[in-house]
Amino acid sequence: MLRALHHGRPADRPLVLPGPWDAASARVFEEAGFPAMATPSAGVAASLGHEDGRTPAAEMFAAVARIARAVSVPVSADVEAGYGLPAKELVERVLRTGAVGVNLEDTAPGRVLRDPREQADWLAAVREAAGPALVINARVDTYLHGGTVADAAARARLYTAAGADCVYPIEAPAGDLPRLRAAGVEGPLNALAVPGGPSFAELGRLGATRITFGPILLHRALTGLGELARELAADAGAGTDAGTDAV
Repeated sequence: MLRALHHGRPADRPLVLPGPWDAASARVFEEAGFPAMATPSAGVAASLGHEDGRTPAAEMFAAVARIARAVSVPVSADVEAGYGLPAKELVERVLRTGAVGVNLEDTAPGRVLRDPREQADWLAAVREAAGPALVINARVDTYLHGGTVADAAARARLYTAAGADCVYPIEAPAGDLPRLRAAGVEGPLNALAVPGGPSFAELGRLGATRITFGPILLHRALTGLGELARELAADAGAGTDAGTDAV
């Protein structure tokens, strides 16, 4: 089902996948009517008290399992760069969570880009181990490292040829989406939604097939929670002062 959602869509109706960070947020997104969702590793990390990129693999898999168990729609799991696991073990652990998709980045430990051909070979091994059971979203991190459209397109083409179902040039400016298409990036293309950026429909018209959010939705929720917390703190302070005066 998740793979099918990536295909046959009108240009102005890309697949929008909200990013739950726990079971409760996943249920909220499902109740809102979203047909699928994609966990953000940074959001899950924050919910578990870790810095982005510092979540132990076991905790990440456990968190994804709680999310997948909480909803009836397909869930894709962001498992960063795979935690150094062999392809077969990684696939087995992702499937045990109940997720039917996986997001894999090409930034290696030490925050350096992996050699693109080595990454393509690893993605091919993941594809072979997973067969059709997982939708593979191959993240392309060149923009995070000062790369160009040509750099991103070259990696995206390699990853698609290796068996990725979708490629994700994270932080690609919206204006670069048509340029990536012109550079030969075919098939589903994931774009990152940003506050104040183009609408989903406009991103679709520019070439995006799928929209994800990273930890943005968690940050929005925390902003609202912060406002509520300050209201409660103000009320609590007023009540304490009033009670002290009365005594």
